[in-house]
Order: sequence, then structure tokens, then C-alpha cells
Amino acid sequence: MKRLLIVWHSRTGAARQMAEAAARGAIAAAALLEQPDDLTVTLRRAADAGVDEMLGSDAFLFCAPENLASLSGEMKEFFDRCYYGALDRIPGRPYACLISAGSDGAGAARQVERICIGWRLRAVMPPLIVNLGAQTPGQIAAPKIVAADELARCEEAGGLLAGLLLTTG
Repeated sequence: MKRLLIVWHSRTGAARQMAEAAARGAIAAAALLEQPDDLTVTLRRAADAGVDEMLGSDAFLFCAPENLASLSGEMKEFFDRCYYGALDRIPGRPYACLISAGSDGAGAARQVERICIGWRLRAVMPPLIVNLGAQTPGQIAAPKIVAADELARCEEAGGLLAGLLLTTG
């Protein structure tokens, strides 16, 4: 049994929708590969995820919003809380990163990449950034609905990660 851990944080709903889409994609990929019983997908809010889940997982998908050109605080706190407990215990495991952004997303993606380099994880794709175009205070704070085509990209990312996990270990 392979385990995919999807850790997410969202204030306005966008990153949660993206994480859920990635989970759907992972489950669909396992079914397409005729291995639905060989994959467990766990969606965990960043505040509730811990080192034990990291150590017990074979692959990771990190999904968070970019706030003020960096990761959201709750997602960064997850990494801070788990970093040393997982250090040197998860090298080589595959990961992917999904970022919801108002205009850029690159700062948050770079932070995730640097943390994962420290853990010696293996990126399976470039960060997927969904730009929602929120620029005013009202737009930034408003609940979000991620467009179907962007959710499809998130499903593909989850499917890719699951497919690689199931076919290459």
C-alpha cells in the first residue's frame, strides 16, 4: 500500500479546492492503473498534520496560498513544526506543490522548494501556480471559486504524483 499525504492550508477556499482536486486526480489515476486498493490518499489541513504522518507517507503534495509574496503562516508553521523531525528520514520521496495566488505565487513556490530540497525530496513537476487575479483588499479576502480548467490541472498533478508512486515506487 502506497500512501500519498496532501497537506493544505486555505483561508478563502482556493487552496482547499485545489487540494481536493489533486486528491480526486490521485484516486482516479490509481483506478485507471487498476490499482485502487494500492493507494491511500490522506488530505490533512496543515494545522492537523504532523511528523508521524510525514514519516508514514510515500509521497507528498503541498498546497497553500501565497500571502504577501510568501507561504501562508499556517503552512509555514506546518513546515517549521515538522522539519527537524522528518530531516534525514524521508529523502528521495516524491512531492509536488500547488500554490493559489493573487498575482504571482513564485515566492511561496520557492519557499516550498527550498524546504523540500532540505528534506532531500524529489520534485516530480514544477510548482503549479493558480493565479486568481485578486488585487484589491476585498478581492483578496473574498471566498474563492477556482475555475474548472484550473481544478483540472490540479487533478492532473495529483494523478501524476499517484501514477509515479504506483508505477515506480
